[in-house]
Amino acid sequence: MTHNTSPGAYFQRNGLGNEAAYVVSGRPFATGSVNASGGAFRIAFPSVTKFVTIVNNDTTALKCGFSENGLDGGNHFFLNATSVGDGISTTIDVKVTEMWFDGSSDFSVVAGLTSITTAEITNNWSGSVGVG
Repeated sequence: MTHNTSPGAYFQRNGLGNEAAYVVSGRPFATGSVNASGGAFRIAFPSVTKFVTIVNNDTTALKCGFSENGLDGGNHFFLNATSVGDGISTTIDVKVTEMWFDGSSDFSVVAGLTSITTAEITNNWSGSVGVG
């Protein structure tokens, strides 16, 4: 009797609907002191996110979107400006491969990453209702 021992013979890759990829803790991703005061700034995640936390440390509001079209159009949200020394944050439970920002000269992004590859979400939902 022979067994198929080729790589991937019994391996099923994770996909967007794979519950196990979201149940486990996310692999950490963090970037700090980001400056988006010069215009649209993209942060690309190395894999699909489980959640994203954004912290605005600037006295200027931060515009946040899931696509460049959404950032430029009406499909975005704002993270308010802060008093000096007080960071304003929000955590969103989304599966994305990138986010777009504009406005703030000092913000940070922390995300929990899944084992799902970015190829599972083409164009990061761009063109979808609510994304832009």
